[in-house]
This record gives sequence, structure tokens and C-alpha cells, in this order.
Amino acid sequence: MGSPEHSKLDVYLMKITFFGSGPIGIPSLEALKESPNELCGIFTQPARPAGRKRTPTPTPVANWARQNGIRCTEATNINAPDMREELIACGGQLLVVIAFGQKISQDVVALHRAGAINVHASLLPKYRGAAPINWAIINGETQTGISIITLADKMDAGEILSQAKIPIGPDDTAETLHDKLALIAPKVLLETIEAIETGKAVYTSQDESQVTFAHKLTKSDGFIDFSAPAEEIRNRIRGLWPWPGAQTIFVSAKAGKTCRVTIAKARVIGAATGSKDRIGLLDENLNVICGAGSLKIGRLKPAGGSLMDFKAFVNGRDVRPHDRFVRIDESTC
Repeated sequence: MGSPEHSKLDVYLMKITFFGSGPIGIPSLEALKESPNELCGIFTQPARPAGRKRTPTPTPVANWARQNGIRCTEATNINAPDMREELIACGGQLLVVIAFGQKISQDVVALHRAGAINVHASLLPKYRGAAPINWAIINGETQTGISIITLADKMDAGEILSQAKIPIGPDDTAETLHDKLALIAPKVLLETIEAIETGKAVYTSQDESQVTFAHKLTKSDGFIDFSAPAEEIRNRIRGLWPWPGAQTIFVSAKAGKTCRVTIAKARVIGAATGSKDRIGLLDENLNVICGAGSLKIGRLKPAGGSLMDFKAFVNGRDVRPHDRFVRIDESTC
């Protein structure tokens, strides 16, 4: 937003249009609903097929709107002419975007006289992109946070209005960290809206020299390479839980049987460098030998099965030392 949009608004109760799809936005929706501001319109992604039966499933935002008796529009293309008409009729002064899932044109932003702000789950300029929570954990970061920025043409490149930091705990997963960030976002959001309402908002450009990216996850991001250090593998396990999950193939030396598994929890044992021919082997304590150090598996989920303790897996499959975990071949997936 340029300087004209930074001027003080005529009113102190803002009419807000909300664009969002994912569950991270629900606590902020609750806060907006209870605030003095008016939530004048909610727009979300269309229902998508989900589950084994591929049943069309509304977004968490659509479900929340229905439960609260608030109209919610499912937009296949938020920039389409019919959506423009609906947005004009909505009369929103400020657009709030949280995990919406579509690129929003500046024409749509311009329909809101106070512009648009985006709630992003990282400390920008680090981790621009679709999966900031996951990649912060995978890369071993010890803190992250929420950034509220203006909506720019370039993804997650807008001016920063406010940020809030939280530590990443040693046992945090993408799931637990997502929930923590969802809970700190409402306070930062309401404070930012108040600053915009009163003309006290400060807009700071991002330092482009510090930009890093968090690309959208694919299943292959979860294929474990046990030649990596154990600590790196553990971070990947945490950062990819619950989706797509850190996956590998268990091979029984005795029975010759294989089983694809997703590792949900593990801890690092030691730091010794593993020889190349022993990478992925289970040692005498049934710890997995890695490039540096070993992993003691806590919980895993066999393909088609339920999440279980590793002990139950060991007992059920007669797991022994010298059984092995091997990397999944992408060409066979």
C-alpha cells in the first residue's frame, strides 16, 4: 500500500472482508466476530474431495461460518467478475487474508479503501511461501512467529505492519506449532487493525537480502535419507508431521518382507558417524544408524495401519538387529 492508503480512516469501526480456507484462521475469525469491527463477508475455497471416498469437503472456514450463521462464499476464482460484484456489495473497508489459497489481484485489493493485510506464519522476510511452519522446523529454527503484511503482487513481499515471536520447542511438530501460531495471531491482528483504523500503523519494507522461501510440500519431501545426520532427520520428522509425513521402507532381514512406514516421533542417540554400509541398519538396541548419530524411534504408522508405539511394531513384526530402513525410490511411488 502506498502513502495515500496510510491515512487515517473516517470511522473507528472497520467493515472487514475475510479471505481464508485453513484452520489457522479460525481463532482470528472468532476474534473478529467478537470485536467492535463488522465482519461483513467471508470468502473461501470451494469444497474439495477428501478421504478414501473422495467426498466433497468444505474448508474449515466454511464450516465455521455455517456453525456461526454467517454467510460464506465459495470462490473458485476470487478475481472473477461475479466475485467483484459480490465484494462491492459486501462493502468491506479492509481485507484480511489468512491461508486463503488463491492469488489475489490488486483490483480486488483496491475495492477496500484501507487495502488488504495478510497474516503469514513466519517472521518475514524468512520463509515466504506455502509451507513456512514446516520448513522452519525442518531447518532447525528455534523461533518463528506471525507477520502481518500488506498484500503485494509478489508473494509474501508486502510491507510489514507487525510481528509476534514464539519459540519452537524441541518436541514441536508442524501440527503443534500450527496450533500455537493460530492462537497468537488474533491479538496481533486486532492490534494491527486498530493501528490502521487510528492512522498509527507503521509500514516497514522487507529486507530483500534476508529473504528465504518455504516451497509447497510434496510427498517426496518426506522420503527419509538415513545418510543424513540424525538431528536433521529428526527435524524433518517433526516438520512433516502429520502431512506428508517422514516416510521410509522397513526391510526384514530374516523374512525378506517390506513395509512402508511413516515415522511420527524419534529422538537422537549419540553422534558417531555411521559407515556407509551400515546406514539405515538397526543396531543391537534397535536404534537406526544414520550418517551421524542414531535415531531411537518412538512412534510410527505402517501404510494402511494405525499410529503405534515402535515397541508394538517390533513385537508384531519380529523386528531384530540388522533389519533395515531404506529410502523410498521416487520412481516407484
